[in-house]
This record gives sequence, structure tokens and C-alpha cells, in this order.
Amino acid sequence: MKLMCEYLDGGIDMLTEANEKGEKSYFIEGVFAQADKQNRNGRRYPQPVMEGAINKYITEQVSKGRAVGELNHPAGPTINLDKVSHKITSLKFEGNDVIGKAQILDTPMGKIVKNLMDGGVQLGVSTRGMGSLEQKNGVMEVKNDFHLATVDIVQDPSAPDAFVNGIMEGVEWEWNNGVIQAKDVEAARQEIVESVREFIPEHQIKEFKDFLNGLKR
Repeated sequence: MKLMCEYLDGGIDMLTEANEKGEKSYFIEGVFAQADKQNRNGRRYPQPVMEGAINKYITEQVSKGRAVGELNHPAGPTINLDKVSHKITSLKFEGNDVIGKAQILDTPMGKIVKNLMDGGVQLGVSTRGMGSLEQKNGVMEVKNDFHLATVDIVQDPSAPDAFVNGIMEGVEWEWNNGVIQAKDVEAARQEIVESVREFIPEHQIKEFKDFLNGLKR
């Protein structure tokens, strides 16, 4: 299975709600995912595939208060609780769009998001999941084994984090006794090094290898 991260181009509404004591709660709301539309990565999620993944995520995560996401994508599909910034409180289909709402938590990463919102920074969201791909009519179509891991908060998909995501998307992932693990990480890293060797001066290859070795497994 491949790790797939999909950035949504549409803007996300940033909301604040005050209680009777004047204390503010922070939320983001908007299009969290889309079906039957080729995205910027050349992938397409058929409506039945996306509906199945979303319904399962709602049943197993959202309805049980376990649907949390991170600020920026990590290097793999696993949720890192120390990096959590928000809790997804609702997901629903409107046509081909999946409309979501998430509450920003009072965690270290959540506080960063709140400060960014107070500063008027426009944030976005990006889904993170795993699945298999099949080429159909020039488009890489996501198959029905797609598993939605979460929806993360991001700022710019062209930032360095997107480069890391691209590397990790090239790694095969598998379920091993209920744990998501990368398959043959060392081989994948070596393949990555060889693929960029012609673009990177030889004296920088070691630095690049050290960078890859520092990525979370």
C-alpha cells in the first residue's frame, strides 16, 4: 500500500466561538476531501471508494472522539499524539465534496494553530491515507482498499515538508499485527539516493543520506 497525501486547493474557513465566560474556541471548516475529481497529484478517488473510507472513519474515529490530526504531515501514516493539533468533529458528503469541521485543541501544536489564526494566516488541510493505485485512462485511480488515516492542517504544499512527503509516498507500507510499518525502508532509501544522484553534487550525497536516515520510520 502507498502513503497518499492530498492537499485541498480550496480555502478553509477559520472560526471562533465564545462561551458565556468569553472564552474562545477555535475551529476550521470547509472541504476536507473530494471524490471523482483528478487532484494535483494525478490521482482520482471514485465516489464509492471515498464514501467507504469516510464512513468507516466516521464510525471508528469521529463518533468515538478519536479523530485527531497533526500540524503538517509527518513522515508516515501513524498519528503522533505529541504532534496533534486538532480534533475532527464532523464529516459529511455534499455532492462530491467531503465537508469537515475540526476543533483546534489546546495542545502545543494546537496553540501554534490558534496563534496563526489570530494572526490572519490562511491555513489549509490535507488528507493522509494509504491504498493501492490502478491506472485508468491516464489517471491513477485509488482502489477500494483505501484507508483514511486523518486530515492534517498544512500551510503550503510546496514547502520542504512536501518534499519529505513525496519521499515517503514512494515507500510501500503494510499492516503487521495491527501496526503500520514501512516495508524495507533501507532499500527504499538507497533507491531514492540513486534516483537523485545525477541532480546532487557528489560532495552533498552524504548530507542527503544523513537527511534520509533522520526521517522517522
